[in-house]
Amino acid sequence: QVQLVESGGGLVQAGGSLRLSCAASGRTLRNYAVGWFRQAPGKEREFVVDISRSGSRSAYADSVKGRFTTSRDNAKNTVYLQMNDLKPEDTAVYYCAAGVSVSRPYRYDYWGQGTQVTVSA
Repeated sequence: QVQLVESGGGLVQAGGSLRLSCAASGRTLRNYAVGWFRQAPGKEREFVVDISRSGSRSAYADSVKGRFTTSRDNAKNTVYLQMNDLKPEDTAVYYCAAGVSVSRPYRYDYWGQGTQVTVSA
């Protein structure tokens, strides 16, 4: 079992930045690909970004390309999501997920509880 805990969410003005963290416990995160998803009120959950086990490959949703960057520190069992130039439409609960898949499309077996990101205009 892998337990995932997101942190770093909060309230920020448009144009601002936040860095989310996804900390894992239970098993080493280096054996898992990790994805970030978000869900806004009244909308379905959507893919944001994913990162391979080694961190050498990542993929981004078009809506966040050039603004969001994911990285991982396997020694710290943590994956990060740096979000810059935030827009009100980025407001959502952000979730991280982990899966043992070695290549995309990843299948996610574990999910965190989410962290709220609110961007004011």
